Amino acid sequence: MAKTSDRAALNEWYAIETSADLTAKPIRTRLLGQDIELFRRENGEAVVREVEAGWPVGPALPVRERYGCVWTTLGHPNKEIFEIAEADEADRRFVPCGWVKMRASGLRVVENFLDMAHFPFVHADILGAEPHTEVPGYLSEIRRDVDEVWATNCTFFQPRIAATESEGAFVQLTYRVPTPFVVMLYRVCPTAPERLDAIALFIHPIEEDLCRAQPVMYLVDTASTQTSLLNFEQVIFLQDRIIVENQRPLLLPLEPRQEIPTRADSSSVAYRRWLKEKGVRFGTTMGAA
Repeated sequence: MAKTSDRAALNEWYAIETSADLTAKPIRTRLLGQDIELFRRENGEAVVREVEAGWPVGPALPVRERYGCVWTTLGHPNKEIFEIAEADEADRRFVPCGWVKMRASGLRVVENFLDMAHFPFVHADILGAEPHTEVPGYLSEIRRDVDEVWATNCTFFQPRIAATESEGAFVQLTYRVPTPFVVMLYRVCPTAPERLDAIALFIHPIEEDLCRAQPVMYLVDTASTQTSLLNFEQVIFLQDRIIVENQRPLLLPLEPRQEIPTRADSSSVAYRRWLKEKGVRFGTTMGAA
């Protein structure tokens, strides 16, 4: 497909590669239907260029390196990349979990991340278990002052709340959607109950129905090995990929009559309403042409 004309999607920042993986050898990929090329100059600077007919064209795109990733935009964002306060806390473990490609809209991936109701069925004996299948009521809102979607006062029974834990408990969860293609989870840290672990999911929308995503974790955890942390998160994410790729349509419907929400879908309803207000069409059944 050609580069989208969806200004709402174009004017966002996107994580497109892990900083540590960028070298002088150019990497070719696509963003929002546009071919792009990225590489690192000898002075360490990351460069991203649009590509047409196999050749880089035009001036270099804006680039930022934050949260272990290279970020760029095809448009003109009206603000800088959102803040993750936990990224500045020196005692946290930074755990990038690797990119996973999915045949689905990146917006579907965000919505799946927000969905607690699937925990007992898709992530049995990890994030959920029968008979604890009910999603207690919680608060979802569009925070106009920061232009983000938040879901707070979320509680759910989880058999393993983290890689460090082997016993279940009801946990407090908070969800945050700072941009249409990024979603975050904050949970109480088992080893430091006065603090919250922060888990972000960065989504790189390649085409409307194709994306890749990387979970990035900021943890208060001095006990777990890097391998155990990666295994814990990757098992969960690969289970999610099966579900997301089998949803139909692959694109996210924004018309309320197309999919009927339940009380447990409060965060999804707020997210879809927010996308519609912002005019996001890329990756939705509204069309992005």
